[in-house]
Amino acid sequence: METRELTKQETPAGGQLERTRNRRTYMPAADIYETGDHIVVLADMPGVDENSVNITVEKNVLTIDGNVNEEVLQNHTLSYQEYGVGDYRRAFTLSAEVDRDHITATVKDGVLRLTLPKAEPAKAKKITVRPG
Repeated sequence: METRELTKQETPAGGQLERTRNRRTYMPAADIYETGDHIVVLADMPGVDENSVNITVEKNVLTIDGNVNEEVLQNHTLSYQEYGVGDYRRAFTLSAEVDRDHITATVKDGVLRLTLPKAEPAKAKKITVRPG
């Protein structure tokens, strides 16, 4: 079994991101697997809940945005920090195989789970030709 070390990867400055908050934005690590009738995406987004995640599908792009509110400890001064707090943003290009109208999402313990049902294959249809 292959293991890998995960580090939070900051999204590149500029590009196609439109930020409304002046803070770091990270690209959440994601695992994608396929079942017989679904594609499942698991994205690590510590600090988000169902009220702070926004998921949109426009054309063939699924975009995930998550906002994290930084915890401020009263009467304490931060001496050292290894874990950077910031928002999350990631986009995936969807194939025609995905049924965009029935995508579902849940979030639990900082893990976003997207379930993308597979679309039914296009069925052959006979076209009736009438005299014109």
